[in-house]
Amino acid sequence: MSTTEQRVAVVTGAARGIGAATAVRLAADGRAVAVLDLEEAAGNETVETIRAAGGRALAVGCDVSDSGQVDTAVARIAAELGPPTILVNNAGVLRDNLLFKMTESDWDTVVSVHLKGAFLMAKACQKHMVDAGFGRIVSLSSSSALGNRGQANYSAVKAGLQGFTKTLAKELGKFGITANAVAPGFIVTEMTAATAARVGMGFEEFQAAAATQIPVQRVGRPEDVAGAIAYFASDTAGFVSGQVLYVAGGPLD
Repeated sequence: MSTTEQRVAVVTGAARGIGAATAVRLAADGRAVAVLDLEEAAGNETVETIRAAGGRALAVGCDVSDSGQVDTAVARIAAELGPPTILVNNAGVLRDNLLFKMTESDWDTVVSVHLKGAFLMAKACQKHMVDAGFGRIVSLSSSSALGNRGQANYSAVKAGLQGFTKTLAKELGKFGITANAVAPGFIVTEMTAATAARVGMGFEEFQAAAATQIPVQRVGRPEDVAGAIAYFASDTAGFVSGQVLYVAGGPLD
């Protein structure tokens, strides 16, 4: 594919938070963007924001843990926007609980969306990347990959995505495809609001407490993460692969 052609990016879980900010940022960088979320209508606001700024975008409903839905979604994107050569695996859910309270459903749901979803999306998109001789796969890990109380399931999948990323980098590099991971720290999203509720704190209080533990003395915003993802997705990052970048306002102990 000529570099003068508009590259097509797929962002999963792009209706809100980090996913929406990433979709908007990639569109601002000149990409056509497929906005994936569980329900197509949920992505309309992100799509409208992109189109209002003069970009191309398409909302697509897809359960990333369902192989049939993934294949259908990627085929539609290829037909309506063009072959996807940038993939951002952002879709995620929380089912937090202490180990003795965590159910099999809590575990299976988180594993299915985060890990299986990233696997299915990468598998469906990589054939288009191989054909183009260019590809960027960016998966969202988390500082929770280092371990976090009440998140045995979430910590496990976020650590797993780092291993997944490094393996894809080794397998796909010869085809011009890079794979990297971004691991956010405390970012203001609906997910962190849910965590605050779980521990019985108001969200503003929760943010203020978190900021005191971060070297830059503030919590992160979705746009902070989107900037890191945009770098990994860029044409200029072709010699950077298999890396995990923590976007956490400072080093993590």
